[in-house]
Amino acid sequence: MEEGDLELGNVDVIKESVRSLLDCVRNENNCINPISPSIYMVPSALRDVSPSSFNPQVVSIGPLHREDEDVQPFEKQKATYLMSLMSRFNSPPEEILELCMQKVYSSMEQIKACYVWTKTYGDAEIAKMMVMDACFILEFTIQIWESHYHKSNLRKKVQIRTIIYDLVLLENQLPFFFLDEIYQCTIVKIGNDASLVEFIYPVLSRHNLFERYIKIDKVSINTTHHILSLVHECYKPHDSIIPTESLRSRIHSVVDLDRAGVNFEPNKDPTWLMGMEVKLYRFPCFFGSWSKPTLRMPVLCVDDSTEVLLRNLIAYEQSFETGNHITSYAVAMDMLVNSQEDVAKLIDSRVLVNDMGSNEEVANMINNLGKHVITYSFYSEQWETLNKYCNSYWPKHIARMRSTYFNSPWNMIALLVGTIIFSLTVVQTYFTVKSA
Repeated sequence: MEEGDLELGNVDVIKESVRSLLDCVRNENNCINPISPSIYMVPSALRDVSPSSFNPQVVSIGPLHREDEDVQPFEKQKATYLMSLMSRFNSPPEEILELCMQKVYSSMEQIKACYVWTKTYGDAEIAKMMVMDACFILEFTIQIWESHYHKSNLRKKVQIRTIIYDLVLLENQLPFFFLDEIYQCTIVKIGNDASLVEFIYPVLSRHNLFERYIKIDKVSINTTHHILSLVHECYKPHDSIIPTESLRSRIHSVVDLDRAGVNFEPNKDPTWLMGMEVKLYRFPCFFGSWSKPTLRMPVLCVDDSTEVLLRNLIAYEQSFETGNHITSYAVAMDMLVNSQEDVAKLIDSRVLVNDMGSNEEVANMINNLGKHVITYSFYSEQWETLNKYCNSYWPKHIARMRSTYFNSPWNMIALLVGTIIFSLTVVQTYFTVKSA
């Protein structure tokens, strides 16, 4: 439609709509908070693969799962934890709680900016929620410390274990800066001079993905958004370890690598917790020398909680501007493991401990971790070395022969019988020629 075809009224309407749109955009830009929300619902593409990995089973922390049916029975118990924490002070509970409330109200806008809210709450309700949940986490941690020195019944241990894993769900978090403020108002006043990171180490130590324990000596509160973020920081590689732009550098499966002559062994001195290294060992042979590689891997300990922790760490990486080392590791394991035979080989090589169930369950869990994720690779150099080795003449043909003749007992028997028949034929031919 040409401009001349527009009636004067239509032109005015268009101009007014343009002004309205610009006003709306300017207002939205003015309202944008410089703090990026770090606590939010997991994107559906990741959540739909395993919904149960993101929902708390016993306790809700923060607003996102506050009204879930499964966590309602425990809501009243939070008050018990709060009063237990208050009983540890010489000051009246009202005095301590008033100080905590002052902290939450002075940081209210900053706290709100940490969430992508799914429901509107008033400031008073948010303040009560934040203080209650922070006090619960602190008292719960104290009780974990105390449980090291006192025996607990089995039911209590199971509940503690479940709560510990609820505390690392992405959708079930408190802002770490606020938790630290309440820590300063409470635990520090008792005489504990440890940092909050050191204080909650009993919670962190239950989230070891590997045989080697996570370390907290280089973790800073200033870079930590919440408890899950703190766990994520514990697995962060050194600054010198930089990922490549190769998103999906392919690699052979464990079984295929084994057939080509690659060995697997625990990485006893990794540069970082998830570090993998390829070592080439040279052996003299008829042709000169033979390079045989060994893939050194961190010892992965798989149990019923491994998938939950990995999925929440991956979801945090996929939706927030942070390092993607966890996703890179998960994708690397997905490429190495295609079947339960691959898992069995890793177990035999002592680089995987299966406390979860069948090897098939472990394989299925690993294969599902890499769905709908984008990542850079921290292992491209290692994969390039292994691929170069596997694609060279002798390893490639040895792998093909082992795959063809040694993949089942019947093939091995057939090869043995064929070899015997061939040998007998050669011997018979030799004596026939000699006697002639």
